[in-house]
Amino acid sequence: MSDTPDTPKKKKKRKKKRAPHVAADLSTYSGRQRAERELVLGDHGFLRESFQNLHRISPEMWRSNQPNPRQVAEHAAERGVQTIINLRGQSTKGYYLLEKEACEAVGITLVDFQVFSRDTPTVETIFAARDLFEEIAYPALMHCKSGADRAGLMSVLYMIFRRGLPVTRAIEQLSGRYLHVKSGKTGMLDAFFQAYLDDTAGTGKSFLDWVQEDYDRMAVKNAFLTRNRKRFQWDRLLRRE
Repeated sequence: MSDTPDTPKKKKKRKKKRAPHVAADLSTYSGRQRAERELVLGDHGFLRESFQNLHRISPEMWRSNQPNPRQVAEHAAERGVQTIINLRGQSTKGYYLLEKEACEAVGITLVDFQVFSRDTPTVETIFAARDLFEEIAYPALMHCKSGADRAGLMSVLYMIFRRGLPVTRAIEQLSGRYLHVKSGKTGMLDAFFQAYLDDTAGTGKSFLDWVQEDYDRMAVKNAFLTRNRKRFQWDRLLRRE
């Protein structure tokens, strides 16, 4: 019989549930100050004050990173923007509240259309993007946080649906010029469009027909993850959205 004491079992630490974020009240001084802190510090808005990653990709469409209220006003006054497409989705955080307020102040329609940079797009999202580009008022601007990946995905779809470009040319919107990095999980967006090109190389099947009839979202995603398992340290280094 061993006289060694039993090793106590390690207790699993329970993750504390975070309380839901409560939106700041912009009608109060303290609430507005809090919203501005959330924009400038929490959302790294101080970095975007001098670097906007702003590009005009057609006579009617711009793409950028998250604009602050002053930049929203500039889009309206200097570029005549009528619609801003927010690709981050609705939020209770200051960056969203202040953008929404700024759009209302200058008469810009803010459209929330959430997409993701580290996942393959759903069929529903692709068709919804096609419809969105037909419905909005132009000139327009679309943005995510960095202006690199989600804005890149939607810019490719815009070029296909609205401008009639082939996928081989449209995918130029996913490039280092716009700070898109293919080496991390954001490369999943490139893998999606490459899957179309590979699958239709001998048939010339249209992009939408392929999406509707042949596209296997999870198969494309899993193939990408298997191929690139060792390369995802980029995500940890860049910590981007």
